[in-house]
Amino acid sequence: MMEMIMSGFKLMEMLPFSVMVVMEGCTIVLTIWAKTAMTDYDMSPFVFVVYTHALSSIILLLYTFVFHCRSTRSATQQPLFSSGLFVRCFLLGFTGIAVSQNLAFLGLSYSSPILVCAMGLMLPTFSFLLSIILRRTKTDWRSSSFQGKVIGTIISIMGAIVVELYKGPYIRPSAVLSSSSYLVLFQKAGQYLVFSSAATEHWVLGGILLAGASVSVSVWNIIQMGTMKLYPEVEVMEVVSYYSLLGTIQCVIFSLFIERSLSAWKIKLNMDLLLIVLTACFGGLVRSRVHNWCMSMKGTHYVPMFKPFGIVFATIFGVSLSANNLHYGSVLGAVVTGVGYFTIMWGQTREDEDEQCVNRNGQSHLESTNSEAKVPLLEEEIGV
Repeated sequence: MMEMIMSGFKLMEMLPFSVMVVMEGCTIVLTIWAKTAMTDYDMSPFVFVVYTHALSSIILLLYTFVFHCRSTRSATQQPLFSSGLFVRCFLLGFTGIAVSQNLAFLGLSYSSPILVCAMGLMLPTFSFLLSIILRRTKTDWRSSSFQGKVIGTIISIMGAIVVELYKGPYIRPSAVLSSSSYLVLFQKAGQYLVFSSAATEHWVLGGILLAGASVSVSVWNIIQMGTMKLYPEVEVMEVVSYYSLLGTIQCVIFSLFIERSLSAWKIKLNMDLLLIVLTACFGGLVRSRVHNWCMSMKGTHYVPMFKPFGIVFATIFGVSLSANNLHYGSVLGAVVTGVGYFTIMWGQTREDEDEQCVNRNGQSHLESTNSEAKVPLLEEEIGV
């Protein structure tokens, strides 16, 4: 009986890890698929973003209506359609969807998934730099958490420079690996999937666009954190559905100016349509629900730790799908960026632990001096 309990406990411990690894693998597969659609089938990245987020918004609205119906909202809750919240949701849609997604997929069309992974790992770096510029972070050089963030930022920038400016020779699979049945299967899939294309490759431009997407997401993070503090009564999924709809409308208006040909907007009943449906379902609902579930079990820092797994999957697929898809310099730079990513995350974890210690000490002090002061402290903590 005890062995069954222990085996069940170990299974529950491994389940979040396995699920997160699968999520990162699915993300890379969809990224490679999108690269193929834009390279071989001339799908416009702007049209792809519009259709994907239009379907994603419909899914989110239906999910919110079913599971977070407005009839369950109490009279004391913040009304959703207030002017202040509308402005914030408009900005969330602009930075989180209209700007970031269009720049990301346009950058993907000019580069490859390995560069998408590397620039995605720059997100904590840009967030840290923005927090310093906006004076949201104290520059305490004696703090180990701040030192870790600075060191991680420097390492990440060095890795990004290597990815951008140094390619090196192609990575070719060994003769032993080339004869394996698994690699033969990948190479057959490489006839239909595109990891990188020299005809459409503009590496530096793609990297700049992807870096711009990461900066936009960093701004989005700052806005959404402020929104949750100002409107703690509003359901999170309602805000997500609201800004997703506004961001989709912005994408439609912008894309109509870019893609004026009706032929670019025609989607055939083929694999492109399946890609749009899967991307909308996965990115709009499945991934967010899985991430929330993992964070509820393992904590807020558990999910971001799996981001560098994308480099592993991108390297495996890049080497396996074709002989000349991936460069040593790209993988080296991405790995260096991943080291910087983990260093910044370590600094952030230390900072959160220090803040929790301060909050616990402050709370115990307030409990000993004035028990009535406990409620505002708890409200402020929940708002954060």
